[in-house]
Amino acid sequence: MRALSLTNLTVAYHDVMALRDANLTVPAGVIMGVVGPNGAGKSTLIKGALSLVPTLSGTAEFFGEPFSAARHRVGYLPQHASVDWDYPATLFDVALMGTFDSRRWFARATARDRQVAHEALAAVGLDALADRHVGEVSGGQRQRTLLARVLAHQADIYFMDEPFAGVDVASQDTITRVLHDLRAAGKTIVIVHHDLATIPQLCDEVALIDGTVVAHGPVDSVFTRDLIDRTYGLGDVSAAC
Repeated sequence: MRALSLTNLTVAYHDVMALRDANLTVPAGVIMGVVGPNGAGKSTLIKGALSLVPTLSGTAEFFGEPFSAARHRVGYLPQHASVDWDYPATLFDVALMGTFDSRRWFARATARDRQVAHEALAAVGLDALADRHVGEVSGGQRQRTLLARVLAHQADIYFMDEPFAGVDVASQDTITRVLHDLRAAGKTIVIVHHDLATIPQLCDEVALIDGTVVAHGPVDSVFTRDLIDRTYGLGDVSAAC
């Protein structure tokens, strides 16, 4: 089954074309890395698919349905820098937010919601800090808190925008473990990633982006010297890491 299908997705910011005629298929139950040079449209691809930015043309389907129908099956982890860390909330409060969809946003949290939030924090190694304010923890712990929030949504497909950016080694290991656990549970993960050297160990599939989708598919067949060079205009992988 296809977890995600993008067809001719095009996004522009004012007069600047950010993504052009992007076509992408993501099978269910895989980790797909989205890689490319700075400004290539990686984050835009995710935001366009999730209707977070207006699109000029194209379609996005999730398990064969439009986003409006599949919203409850989709989880999204934004870039770390896009979050207001002065917001007065504990780590538990942030994780609990993941249990509320748009229809229940103002409803009181149930005992099950609270259990799910605690389980999500435990999965990222932070349940002992549940009552700590988000402004009082490290950058890596903040990122893991955001990951707990998206885990609490209990989605079928997760979109993560640079989850490893600026985190410590312990948090990198935790995030990697969580991603692999999600895949083992049959979930699908689409991850914007900048470290090319770790793609073969982290991902099953890869999409190379440079203003459009240059190529996508299994890592073994797509993550090649020629296609990386076409995407980055570089002579070797190490230069892009």
